Amino acid sequence: MPILTKPLENQLALVTGASRGIGAATALALAAQGAHVIVTARSAKALEEVEQAIFDAGGSATIAPLDLTENDAIARLGTAIGERWQALDLLVLNAGTLGSLAAVPAIDAKELAAVLTLNVSAQVALIQAFDPMLRRAAAGKVIGVTSSVGRKPRAYWGAYGASKAAFETMLGAYGDEVAEISRIRTAIVDPGATRTAMRARAYPGENPASVKPPETVAARIVALATTGFDTDHFERVEA
Repeated sequence: MPILTKPLENQLALVTGASRGIGAATALALAAQGAHVIVTARSAKALEEVEQAIFDAGGSATIAPLDLTENDAIARLGTAIGERWQALDLLVLNAGTLGSLAAVPAIDAKELAAVLTLNVSAQVALIQAFDPMLRRAAAGKVIGVTSSVGRKPRAYWGAYGASKAAFETMLGAYGDEVAEISRIRTAIVDPGATRTAMRARAYPGENPASVKPPETVAARIVALATTGFDTDHFERVEA
């Protein structure tokens, strides 16, 4: 049997929202540890840049440009990946949208529906699409990226916070359901203040250099992927 030189060698990982920020940094870090990484996001051009960076560093990746909110997009993705690979070792649920920050009485109903569609419904659809492949892995892992406002309500963050609270509940329920009947384990990671485009939109006056880079969060996600964890694991990444 060949000796594995990297901890994630011969493993398959799928990272959503991987065109920039935490998703891109996570994809690069996972590839550096030997995983073949499937990266998905809406922008094909941005994904190609991430893929090239992975190749330049000696890793391997496959891009899958798509909008997770489109009807049947996730089902098509699941079918395409399932036809090429038998098992999925790691699913990183990172894609999300902030929406507008507004007082609860002023929340736009259509925008709220859009936030819930991507941050909750699409995440559930991803779990449903890849559950069979996760079950076939030696130790399938699902890691979801959340926000502190999903656990502690904050003024004007009601829509986004509610979506993250629902996402955490769904992922936690899935982890509880499969813990005793499979080798799948689930974890939730709160990245804390991180230098991302979403953070810049929420805090336009903040100096980006005052918060940690996405690579810090990516390192923690990779650590969980390589060392394993008990199901329902939660952690907040500090600077």
